[in-house]
Amino acid sequence: MTAPRFYCPEILAQSGTAELPEQAAHHAARVLRLQAGDRVSVFNGRGGEGDARITDIGKRNVTLEIVDWHAVERESPLQVLLAQAISAGEKMDFTLQKAVELGIGNIQPLASERSVVRLSGERAEKRVAHWQGVVIAACEQSGRNHVPEVAPIRPLLDWLPEQQDTSGLRLMLSPVAELGLRDLPKPTGNITLLIGPEGGLSPAETEAAQRYGFTPVRLGARVLRTETAALAALAAMQTLWGDF
Repeated sequence: MTAPRFYCPEILAQSGTAELPEQAAHHAARVLRLQAGDRVSVFNGRGGEGDARITDIGKRNVTLEIVDWHAVERESPLQVLLAQAISAGEKMDFTLQKAVELGIGNIQPLASERSVVRLSGERAEKRVAHWQGVVIAACEQSGRNHVPEVAPIRPLLDWLPEQQDTSGLRLMLSPVAELGLRDLPKPTGNITLLIGPEGGLSPAETEAAQRYGFTPVRLGARVLRTETAALAALAAMQTLWGDF
């Protein structure tokens, strides 16, 4: 049986003791009902993972002893930034969770003209924190030892000009594009993948993205939903250029 796996950012050394974060401690003690002496796997998000033993369980804390450390990595050879326009309801959670499983490097949530959800101020900060939690849980499940960062929400038209001077391949999905992923040479640097919201990018956003170096590509002859498009593109890129 595989040992339960937890993200524990406070681990600074490959030995010694550590406390699980509050939410992870609650899951370990109240949901999984682990006991002192049980073995778990832990990672700090900066590389590698450890075998640990629970030494104490309190009402709100779980203390671990790091028994062994392994310099194992499961990261994709592709470094992909997912620039995802915000989608409504649980669609965004689903997209980010599965994108992490597919090896995404980092995530930039974007507010676009046709985004159904409008977030600002404290609501935006809380939603980003929630998405970061979704990403952490996906890393725990998928075995990744590096945690992708969810950046603060940016307006798409403010973010695009900053990409003009960045290196690497910049792609945007478009159902009317002439090129497919297999028509492109294997990238040698980072990849930025831009995905629109439920209604797609507006004509002005599409024009701006192309002006700042984004190449339109399509995934077959069918129009994909926003939560499908990113995942299909990532899976295709991993098949063509990555570790699938």
